[in-house]
Amino acid sequence: MLSIKNLKKQYGTHLILDVTQLTFADGLYWVKGANGSGKSTLLKIIGGLIPFEGKVSIDGIDLRQQTTAYRRLVNYAEAEPLYPPYLTGRDLISFIATTRQANNEQVNELMEAFHIGAYIQSPIGTYSSGMVKKLSLVVAFVGQPKYILLDEPLVTIDKESVPILYQLVRAFSNKGVNFIFTSHQAFQLDGISVKEMEVKDQRVWEL
Repeated sequence: MLSIKNLKKQYGTHLILDVTQLTFADGLYWVKGANGSGKSTLLKIIGGLIPFEGKVSIDGIDLRQQTTAYRRLVNYAEAEPLYPPYLTGRDLISFIATTRQANNEQVNELMEAFHIGAYIQSPIGTYSSGMVKKLSLVVAFVGQPKYILLDEPLVTIDKESVPILYQLVRAFSNKGVNFIFTSHQAFQLDGISVKEMEVKDQRVWEL
């Protein structure tokens, strides 16, 4: 279970999020809200990418107190990913796979699924936005995470990649992996229960 308590995030005097208590039990969660409501900020906090006030933990493993152990449990893909342009896609995937103790078979299956082999040896700075997005989705599924966070996963990917993403979400969900995602587009996961949550007034409320 993912637990959030007394969470506050602000930039200067501007309050972005103020969540007294929120829990994500096992399952898939679709976080909704208007632009600027704090959805991406929430995912970045859960992913351990930005500082915050309060407490975030997974099964009692605290993000700030047990950072390394916590981060092994969470994978994150940004809405508009940015990677060092001089790295090749292969460099990035190899580094992530090593840190997450992923096996080569899994990595190769993910690269093949998203058809990124043709450009994986090229510097990321030469990629289109869609190519970078598919690279980020491969990275999001590498390893053995307990939670996968997907921020606007349908943005910029081609229509051929959408059913591939759905298949991976179903497959990983069936293995017990939990998902939290944002999307302004309909996320069609027939046969899988998705719990909807909404961000409004700097707070997250379950619908």
